Amino acid sequence: MHDLRGLEDLGVVSVGVCSTDFIEAAAAQNRSLGYDPAVVFVPHPIQDRTDEEMRVLADQAFDAILRALQAPG
Repeated sequence: MHDLRGLEDLGVVSVGVCSTDFIEAAAAQNRSLGYDPAVVFVPHPIQDRTDEEMRVLADQAFDAILRALQAPG
């Protein structure tokens, strides 16, 4: 979340992509930063997935990431 905020402070439109195990942690960190970034959550776990499984996750998340990048604000 710190990186997203830093990028957005520089004028770079950003979207975080995290696995669902980090929903609560992301919300807590955002509250502590006073920040509400665009974040797309994908199914957990990530680290043990094959390249093909990662491509499927990316394809599934693509539209949500694109919408978040295009959202006003």
